[in-house]
Amino acid sequence: MHGNPALVLASTSRYRRELLARLHLPFDVCAPQVDESRLDGEAPEAMAQRLARAKARAGAALHPGAVVIGSDQVADLDGDAVGKPGTHERARFQLRRLSGQRVIFHTAVTVLRAERDFERTLVASVTVQFRDLDDDEIERYLLLEQPYDCAGSAKCETLGIALLRSIDSDDPSALVGLPLIRTCELLRLAGIDPLRTAAT
Repeated sequence: MHGNPALVLASTSRYRRELLARLHLPFDVCAPQVDESRLDGEAPEAMAQRLARAKARAGAALHPGAVVIGSDQVADLDGDAVGKPGTHERARFQLRRLSGQRVIFHTAVTVLRAERDFERTLVASVTVQFRDLDDDEIERYLLLEQPYDCAGSAKCETLGIALLRSIDSDDPSALVGLPLIRTCELLRLAGIDPLRTAAT
């Protein structure tokens, strides 16, 4: 990346690290200290955007001069935000609740380059239709995959796909945690063209 600014992913998510690595761009990772609590009355999509911006700004404070990527995902069930379950019991409760339901996963990405006074946020929203799930399916899935760090308690990139009836998206990687089409668009606007900068 000679001649280009450092690229920093402000995230501790291994899913986002793996996705960004697909672009073959050298990057560093930092852990943004951001309160991810939902504000009173905050819509799920607005929450995702606010947290993506907050993470990018926290990363920029740690890495002045870098181009910083912040991202956040919030699952939306009829306007109610569905977060990461954290435990087996909460994951079971979530999947029972999501069974047969249409859920929208809002994944926001912010790219910030302070030296150019550049900050933009885009959202990729993915509509997921869950199958009707029985308790045995839910329990077997949770024991096999333990998706306790995933909003909605399902990893669509692996066995969690078996829980779903359909996925509708114009940015397929968004559901995993980082919308790469939107990310590439913002990086180009910030002065980093992935196709011209990627390591060969």
